[in-house]
Amino acid sequence: MLKLFQSIFRPGADKLGTYPEDLIERAIERAVDGTDRRLRALSGYKKRLRPAVIHAIDHVVALVDNLPPPLELDRRNYGSDAELSAYFASVDHMNEILSRDAEMRVWQKSPESTVAGRVFALLLMELSERNVLGVALEGNELRHDVAQVTVSFNKHRMVDPTAVEDDTRRLLKRRAFDHLLTLALAGIAEARGEHGDLQRERDLLRTKQAALASGHWGFGNSTDEATAETPPDPRALELRIKEIDAQLSTLSTGLLQTHLDVLVDVLAGAEKNLRGESSTLCIDRQGVKQSQSSTRATPITLSTLHNSAGRSLVVRLTSIARADLPPPPDFLREAQRFLG
Repeated sequence: MLKLFQSIFRPGADKLGTYPEDLIERAIERAVDGTDRRLRALSGYKKRLRPAVIHAIDHVVALVDNLPPPLELDRRNYGSDAELSAYFASVDHMNEILSRDAEMRVWQKSPESTVAGRVFALLLMELSERNVLGVALEGNELRHDVAQVTVSFNKHRMVDPTAVEDDTRRLLKRRAFDHLLTLALAGIAEARGEHGDLQRERDLLRTKQAALASGHWGFGNSTDEATAETPPDPRALELRIKEIDAQLSTLSTGLLQTHLDVLVDVLAGAEKNLRGESSTLCIDRQGVKQSQSSTRATPITLSTLHNSAGRSLVVRLTSIARADLPPPPDFLREAQRFLG
């Protein structure tokens, strides 16, 4: 049980190009479990998947290893750290996000957190830009109705918190690999027909994709996932996946070769389906985008993930001292206060 939430990566076995055979074997089986388990009925499915899986592992390992060192989420640095000032509207905003985040709340209740000095996690955010008319000082003249672009970050979410940076990076490699599998699963579902068993199969595949997304596979594709107050129960979710797979197993296997082709194509083209991009952004304290750095706009480097489904997320590895982590909110007390 709970195989879907175990990592295929192990300490010392996740360095680019030096993978033990058991890692490759686990990755092949995870690729099948995460998409269509009926692929095991095809002769030679492992041989066909192997080069694509190794290519995908290479890609996700490099993607995560290239993430810069963690940003310290320290409220005492707010105002002097350009990244903190850009990502969070205020210290209170940062504390609210940390206290309400579903995965951080689960980590705070774990045995690991009781002895940890700090916690590492990946911060996910969406970047929004708006064209507005504002006020700007040009030379000694204050001008109104100046065309400006304002930048804001929203839908913050923390993923894969652990007490050790390398552990979080290993979980992120699993997450990136799993994200490729959800993209493949979406492609497999779209390849199905519209009538009879084919429609039922397509609906089941889409249901499986939604169930995996609700379990925070990959990097998420819905606002519901980012704002959920209660994280899903892993055991109940895996039972649901097994139920869907059991229903799929009763259907025709006539187009399994097409499913395998889609999975191989997604993994072999990993760099096209999930890519990282680094860019420089200059914004002032009012969130107005500037063309160049200045004393009012310190440049920051953004790491952005793009997938082939058209979704983009700004990502930042973070570190927080355990003593600085705000406690989870008391939802019962808040409800009572709201109800009077």
